[in-house]
Amino acid sequence: MSGAVAVVTGAGSGIGAAISRELAGRGFVVVPTDLDEASAARTAEDCGSPAFYRLDVTNASGVNETVQRITGRHGAPSVFVSNAGVSRMRRFLDITPQDLDFTLGVNLRGLFLASQAAARVMVEAGAGGCIVNIASMAGKQGRVPFLADYVASKFGVVGLTQAMAFELAEFGIRVNSVCPGYVVTPMQDRELLWESELRQTTVAAVKEMFLADTPMRRLELPEDVARVVAFLVSDDSAFVTGEAIAVNGGAFMD
Repeated sequence: MSGAVAVVTGAGSGIGAAISRELAGRGFVVVPTDLDEASAARTAEDCGSPAFYRLDVTNASGVNETVQRITGRHGAPSVFVSNAGVSRMRRFLDITPQDLDFTLGVNLRGLFLASQAAARVMVEAGAGGCIVNIASMAGKQGRVPFLADYVASKFGVVGLTQAMAFELAEFGIRVNSVCPGYVVTPMQDRELLWESELRQTTVAAVKEMFLADTPMRRLELPEDVARVVAFLVSDDSAFVTGEAIAVNGGAFMD
């Protein structure tokens, strides 16, 4: 899809940056967005992007305004990847209402708002498109320690993806989600530290637990996720919609 516009949220680092690079390498005009404008700028430079945008996915009016600005300057996106997300490890009994609001606000409400804004401009343009929501292995199983609010948000993403796919099919818009496992990112670095503290062990011991939980015996790379996203927005997946694709080296199989 050479020249087609692809917008990625949370594109400043980790999975979002890898997705941006992968799509740019496949001929898309990638428009990175991130809450951290400087990190979005770095990704844009890596991708040869024409522009980047600061985007707070929790701000409903800001999301709509930014998507409209992108559409006005670059054309309606053919691809929209909702990747922005947060995590913070705590025991279930210690999660506060404020913690819950923050996690759901970014991971579920924010994703809803961003994907909804993208779908609106796609419908208006009348050319169809692809939306990919980044969920998690934690969106398919609750056997995830110290991340109850995160689990709830990612289960919500998987269900939302199905609802979107059902309603948007008539407009030629396919919607899928991707469910990564233990991915080597700055977010995982933080989670390794938090989990080691909660378990009263070392970061190395927690990392070994991740490896032992993964039959392919390596940690996942952001590029592993990015290549699956590239498949989902390609013509090779033209009859795939409403799916939650597991990309986790076998750590969870369904």
